[in-house]
Amino acid sequence: MLAAAVRDLPPGLRTRFAPAPTGYLHLGHVANAVAVWGVARVTGGQVILRIEDHDRQRCRPEYETALLDDLEALGFEPDEPPIGSLRPGVPSPYRQRDNEPAYATALALLDERGLVYACDCSRSTFTTWFARHGRPWSGSGCPGGCATRRLAREESGVTWRAALGGGSEGWTDLVLGLRPGEPSAGGDPPVRDRHGNWTYAFCVVVDDLRQGIDLVIRGEDLLDATPAQIRLSRLLGRAEPPRFLHHPLIRRPDGRKLSKADGATAIRELLQAGEAPAVLRSRAAEAIGLG
Repeated sequence: MLAAAVRDLPPGLRTRFAPAPTGYLHLGHVANAVAVWGVARVTGGQVILRIEDHDRQRCRPEYETALLDDLEALGFEPDEPPIGSLRPGVPSPYRQRDNEPAYATALALLDERGLVYACDCSRSTFTTWFARHGRPWSGSGCPGGCATRRLAREESGVTWRAALGGGSEGWTDLVLGLRPGEPSAGGDPPVRDRHGNWTYAFCVVVDDLRQGIDLVIRGEDLLDATPAQIRLSRLLGRAEPPRFLHHPLIRRPDGRKLSKADGATAIRELLQAGEAPAVLRSRAAEAIGLG
């Protein structure tokens, strides 16, 4: 599948492997790593390792240490940065919590255009709207009309959202082909949550832009996030979005994807039980059709 999908890619593209240290790596992460490193090596590209620890409540230093150990044990060495430079306690441009100024600068660019607003809608607000209308909220804005209410951003418990506008964004996925989608299908995306964390939707776009990522390889569970990321990257000044490749997920027998939250078996446990790194890489590749 991947060989055909990337056959015509130009050499020298930069892609990334970007785990979040909210738990231990499982086989699904290995499958993504196999795809990322495999495409990079076939096309003469580079792999950037990024620690996506924007969620300060859920991320833990011990999980970061473990994922770095597991990557080394499995033989996944990034082109940049050296894994040793990411050891806890050493600030790095490749770790999100160390790069607050980059996100603040990007927010200021959106703010200058009047695209950022405070929102006090909670999950229950969206749930209530669904109950009243028989369908989820869809389109720009939010159920509470917060874009026009001019709430103070300094208030505690408010989310900051980016007004991405209407219309659609289309791209040609390297595996799935032409894919159109609405950038605000579920409302304007949050850029900073009510706990003061920069969000995944915002950080990933800022990081891909500042790190020169021009090929994004990830699981198909993030397919629906792509239109918003393309629109947001354009609003931040990116002329051309990165190429995207969404691969299948490893799923449980009931169809659910593997998840840290659901207790998917950690790679470190499999390694400690005597599983060979090559066997784990092969098993992960076969599970998503790369074997």
